[in-house]
Amino acid sequence: MKLLNKTAILSAATAATLLAFAAHAQVTVKDPWVRATVPAAKASGAFMLLQSAQDARLVAVRSPVAGMVELHQMSMDNDMMKMSAVDGIDLPAGKPVALASGGYHVMLMGLKRQMKEGESIPLTLVVQKKDKKLETVEVKALVKPLNYSPSK
Repeated sequence: MKLLNKTAILSAATAATLLAFAAHAQVTVKDPWVRATVPAAKASGAFMLLQSAQDARLVAVRSPVAGMVELHQMSMDNDMMKMSAVDGIDLPAGKPVALASGGYHVMLMGLKRQMKEGESIPLTLVVQKKDKKLETVEVKALVKPLNYSPSK
């Protein structure tokens, strides 16, 4: 009888933990990847598809492979492509937001080493929810070849 009670308590605690995690994990990440670099390169881009269950905002990304990580946006200005840092990227509830070449993306700068094809790069996404609370999402991004271009 004691074993059954311990098992039931453990099962209930595990279920409660999983439910709390599911309620907390509002942002899903699909196909995260980082562009490979040549040995001397000091910067690379990280790309992925994000979707939030609630209105939220991606406000930062961290990675141990880079000295600095910024959110960037590419845009056309007088027939010239420009890249600039942004303070965040809106994640409207239920709508996918692509971080891709030519638009919003993550810049990994001050790289501490070469990004080699096939390895996995840890990224921590920092998301601000409507109530201004911050949540982190841990991601492993696969390093793709220098000439990789995702199919649309």
